[in-house]
Amino acid sequence: MAEPTTVTIDGTEYALDSLSDTARKLIDALRTADMEIARTQAQVSMFQVARSSYANALKAELDGTA
Repeated sequence: MAEPTTVTIDGTEYALDSLSDTARKLIDALRTADMEIARTQAQVSMFQVARSSYANALKAELDGTA
């Protein structure tokens, strides 16, 4: 996958090759953080489904319908 040659920050487009090494490292850190946030949100969704299933199973067990 090709790296983008520009990045848009707060509505302003910047050429990556014109940015300092520090700025490029910070952009990489932001991208990594965004990917981890997305991964964590997906995990939370999975855990919410699992929790709901456990709650339904418990309700059925307590109601004697299990």
